[in-house]
Amino acid sequence: MARICLINPRFPTSFWGLNHGLPLLGKKANMPVLALPVIAGLTPPGHDVVLIDENIREIDFDELEKFDIVGITGMTVQRDRMREILVELRRRGIFVVIGGPWVSVAEDWFEDLVDVTFVGEAEDTWPKFLEDWKAGSYAKRYEQAEKTDMTKVPLPRYDLVPFREYAMGCIQTSRGCPFQCEFCDIIVIFGRKPRIKTVATVIAEVDAQYRLGAKVIFLVDDNFIGNKKAAKEILRGIIAWQQERGYPLAFFTEASLDLAEDDELLQLMAEAGLVAVFIGIESPDEAALKETKKFQNMRGGIIERVHKVQAAGMEVYAGMIVGFDSDEADVFDRQYEFLEKARIVGAMAGMLSAIPKTPLYARLEADGRLDNAAADDPRIATNVIPLKMSVETLRDGWLDLMDRLYDAEHYFARFDALFTEGKLPLASAKMNWLRRHRPFSYLKMQTLTILAAVGMLVRIWTDPRTRPYRKVYAASLRKLLLSGRPPRYLFQFAFKCIMHTHFAIMTRQMVRGESRLVNT
Repeated sequence: MARICLINPRFPTSFWGLNHGLPLLGKKANMPVLALPVIAGLTPPGHDVVLIDENIREIDFDELEKFDIVGITGMTVQRDRMREILVELRRRGIFVVIGGPWVSVAEDWFEDLVDVTFVGEAEDTWPKFLEDWKAGSYAKRYEQAEKTDMTKVPLPRYDLVPFREYAMGCIQTSRGCPFQCEFCDIIVIFGRKPRIKTVATVIAEVDAQYRLGAKVIFLVDDNFIGNKKAAKEILRGIIAWQQERGYPLAFFTEASLDLAEDDELLQLMAEAGLVAVFIGIESPDEAALKETKKFQNMRGGIIERVHKVQAAGMEVYAGMIVGFDSDEADVFDRQYEFLEKARIVGAMAGMLSAIPKTPLYARLEADGRLDNAAADDPRIATNVIPLKMSVETLRDGWLDLMDRLYDAEHYFARFDALFTEGKLPLASAKMNWLRRHRPFSYLKMQTLTILAAVGMLVRIWTDPRTRPYRKVYAASLRKLLLSGRPPRYLFQFAFKCIMHTHFAIMTRQMVRGESRLVNT
């Protein structure tokens, strides 16, 4: 049988990586990459599997020479580090297999550096490869003929993941999205028909991560509500699990904006303990939404629907994009004004990029509007040649937008509008249930929340990097305390300070030319 090492390469500084904020959280990485425990869970008994997340610990290449098979995964943002690792593994003559999101859309990117390539899902192909490898007759490329039946997937090897080293855990309850956004590679890799795990499987995964130390779990589905009926059943299962244990977990997920059209779904999400949802809004402009086929965002006012989700007790994080064909130089101001009116504190604004195999990539390639070399240029960071502005205007406008969004005063003005003045009913369903049914657990949670918030604030106030922002932090904290909001809002404030520290440092370094542009 084989000794197998599965590696997730180090992430560069990025929006979601929280790289600059992690020391203030006392964590080494934001969240684990599910590919490693999933593939380990698919590995038949008898094989010895080791996981290495380079965001948690360094790679010892000498040790890798002792393994029969070394597997690498990675997203688009990790491709440079993937290549560095693969070059070293090839130099040492180590047998290497590769899979994951990036190689699934760019199969020839590492062609001369790997022995076997996996495209797309691997529930069928990984065990088949191991059989072939044992027989000495493996193929160079594996791709499943059919999509994975998510009701039959085994439990990932969460026992191999050091959850206490991460800010949060993560679980995938489904694959696929019913929509047809032109720029998205999800429908290319996973398809447009959502495939969902059983409720029992999801609850088993929740329970496993909780027992291993997770306090927050990100439901990392590409669209958690792609199948609303199934999502509701999963939420009911989570509610029962939470209430049985006194609500020990907080959840966060990704969903489409049509979430606001289903009152029952909003209520169930709040009762399950979801405190935030990431929504791909992309643009407040109908022309851009129509162009990119994001029709689900065109059914009614976007700001009103965002406010409805917030009124249900969940903060909204937004994905925003600039550089659509309809965008002109005034788009950056409109994006900023929209986010301010929507009271969205955390916005991931990026320049439009075309991922291989997507409809957007095919259209722009046919039009001669792709510059793939520019995507790797640290001064450009997108392969799209805009229609109504130069790429330099797009880049500079995007940087200015990011700089404004993460200016401390602007950032905390949005925080104040949502949490202090807007009185977002954050986690109210959970806290009301605890107060009625578990008063001791309610008081314990209040106490632990205060202690955690104070601990974070001490680290924030004693870190020299926060010195330029502390005056603004203090003013916002004063407003919050005077408003009499419950302890969980103090925790949210501390977490937002940590997020701001990361965003502000990352953005200022890019604006000043001190680091390469990170368009993710």
